[in-house]
Amino acid sequence: MHPNALLDLATELLRQVLKFDQPADAVVSAFFRKHRALGQRERHALAETTYAVLRRRLLYAHLAQSGSGALERRLAALGWQGGEGVLRSALGANERAWLAEVQSVDVAGLPEKLRHNLPDWLAAPLKAELGDDFWPLVAALEQPAPLDLRTNILKTRREDAAAALTAAGIEALPTPYSPWGLRVQGKPALQTVDAFERGDIEVQDEGSQLLALLLAPRRGEMVVDFCAGAGGKTLALGAMMRNTGRLYAFDVAGHRLEALKPRLARSGLSNVYPAQIAHERDDRIKRLAGKIDRVLVDAPCSGLGTLRRNPDLKWRQSPQALVELGAKQRAILASAARLVKPGGRLVYATCSVLRSENEAVAEEFAQAHPDFELLPASQALDAVQVPQAESLDQGGFLRLWPHRHQTDGFFAVAWQRRD
Repeated sequence: MHPNALLDLATELLRQVLKFDQPADAVVSAFFRKHRALGQRERHALAETTYAVLRRRLLYAHLAQSGSGALERRLAALGWQGGEGVLRSALGANERAWLAEVQSVDVAGLPEKLRHNLPDWLAAPLKAELGDDFWPLVAALEQPAPLDLRTNILKTRREDAAAALTAAGIEALPTPYSPWGLRVQGKPALQTVDAFERGDIEVQDEGSQLLALLLAPRRGEMVVDFCAGAGGKTLALGAMMRNTGRLYAFDVAGHRLEALKPRLARSGLSNVYPAQIAHERDDRIKRLAGKIDRVLVDAPCSGLGTLRRNPDLKWRQSPQALVELGAKQRAILASAARLVKPGGRLVYATCSVLRSENEAVAEEFAQAHPDFELLPASQALDAVQVPQAESLDQGGFLRLWPHRHQTDGFFAVAWQRRD
């Protein structure tokens, strides 16, 4: 494709994404379905340019105030990820001169807002919590996330899965914390790899794997994944249970549970029981009250821990949405707690970096439920042989940060129900 035509497509794609009326990944996928003739390199250039602009939107919008022509074209030029030679060929002489001028601007001298590229309502609480560590987080959020895989321990060992990937031309290194994890750079076509088709590996961030390890279900137990979604953690839990016991995968969204079916078929698990529920007080929940050994509540949240993968979230979320999510998180956690039998374990988790969705919810629950005793994250993770477990523990909670742990941002807290 001619470079100018490719830049035109990037301009069109950005115009659609920056409406923020749908998730960026959905818009990009629909765009590629419409333009099926695009090759792999062209798709990569368009997608990565879009995400680069979303990560640094405030800075690029500021720089793009100068120049002429469509704003989205200038944004695409600033965030271009398709090779410098392609971009130079696509731009006219005036555009090249403009780009060189704005790229020479000393970003360090610009206002903080243009350097951290976060909305004020998000930057303020993060700066208050992290202090000097705020800017390392900003730097981490500007980088794409690596691809993490989980070895299906029901079928293979991590070293064997890594060898199978190497044979397929994909370098995979062990993750530092999860004993199941493998980390891959780039975005290889895993669907064509035999190990993936056999169900030996699944795509799952290392942080998400650690949530399953924190719950630590055992053989023969009754376990509930309360907000199962597409079932990534469900599959990890089922493998830990060695395909024994009974594992319920509950969710209010039937289409998410449908997405679990092909993954479940590859996994080799037969102890998983997906079930759509109407709400957290569904009759099926009531019938299981006080009978469950372990309950995981990976609650609906802002998703702000996944900004490396989903940078549009910081522009699509709002303070009002956080208030509504907080009420939902508290209601779901309270209902899920009723399932836990005496001596059982409850884990509440989010993929958020905000205290309002994390510690605030956990502390309020603990005050209202004195029959649940905090199980320090380091202690729980040590018990399942997670390396460096103490470095993951922040005040008894599991706290993961992109800049500290190279995972998505996660929070989790484990409680044991007193006998």
